[in-house]
Amino acid sequence: MRKLNYDQARYLKKLAHGLKPVIQIGKRRLAESVMQSIERALDDHELIKVKFVDYKDEKRELSGLIAERTGSIVVGTIGNVSILYRENPDEEKRKIHLPT
Repeated sequence: MRKLNYDQARYLKKLAHGLKPVIQIGKRRLAESVMQSIERALDDHELIKVKFVDYKDEKRELSGLIAERTGSIVVGTIGNVSILYRENPDEEKRKIHLPT
């Protein structure tokens, strides 16, 4: 996955502002089922929020690990919520078109 420039990250943060977290990280941490849910959410939405109910002190490390495993990018972290983005490889299914 490529790096985001400042304008692209700002654009994605703006889009994410109104989104509700679709995944919550709790007692099961990054169990296989949680990772599968994150994969599905990224496939369906491209831009998602992940809320850390537990492991709040580890949110940055866990967000980086999620991004690494899913091929996504951590756009930002606000409080206990991380914003993740992964562009859909199929151009016809892409919902988000980043500014260049």
